[in-house]
Amino acid sequence: MGFFAGREDSNEVMAAPRHNHEAKSFTHELWDWTKSILVALLVVIVVHQFGFNLSTVRGHSMDPTLAEGNWLFVNKAITYLKAPKRGDIVILKEPEKLVLPQQHPFLVKRVVAIAGDEVQGRSGALFVNGDKVDESYTDTPIEDGDFGPTEVGQGEIFVMGDNRHLAASADSRLFGVIPTSLVQGRAEFVLWPFDMATKL
Repeated sequence: MGFFAGREDSNEVMAAPRHNHEAKSFTHELWDWTKSILVALLVVIVVHQFGFNLSTVRGHSMDPTLAEGNWLFVNKAITYLKAPKRGDIVILKEPEKLVLPQQHPFLVKRVVAIAGDEVQGRSGALFVNGDKVDESYTDTPIEDGDFGPTEVGQGEIFVMGDNRHLAASADSRLFGVIPTSLVQGRAEFVLWPFDMATKL
C-alpha cells in the first residue's frame, strides 16, 4: 500500500509543473497577441497622422472637379517634404478668420498662387504675375467680381475653389492668403464612386 501511495504522490507532484507550463504558455501567447495588436494600432495611427488618409468631400465649392460625397486619397507625407505648388488640390484647416454659418474643420481648395506671386481676378479671369491662367478645370468665368492684386508672402499660399459661380466658394478671396502650416495634405486621387475614380 505504501508503494502505491507513493506512486500516487509522485504522479501528483509531476502534474503540477504541467499545469504551470500550460498557464505560462497561455500567458506568453496572450502577451504576443497583445504586442502584435498594439504594434498594428501604432502603425495605423502613425500612417493616418503622417502618411495618408481618406477624406470625404462636403459641399460644392470644388465643382466640377470634385463632387459632394467623393472619397479622396490624401497624401499627408508630402507636406513634410515640400511646399504646395500651383495647381495642387489641398486639404487645409479652416482659417480662424473664416466665419461661416456652418463651420467645417477642414476645407478642400486649389492652390492658385504661391510665395512670391502676385494674384488677382480681373474681368472674370485669374491672373498670376500678370499672366492670364488657363483654368480648364472650371466651367464658368469668375462671377464674384474682381479682386486683388494680392502679394503672396513667404510660407503662404492663395487658394480658390474650382466652382467660380457667384458666392459658390469661401476661399482666399474671402479670408486672404493662408500659411502653408494649415495644409494637411494633398489630394492625389478620387477613389469613390468608381465611375469617377481618377488621378487629380
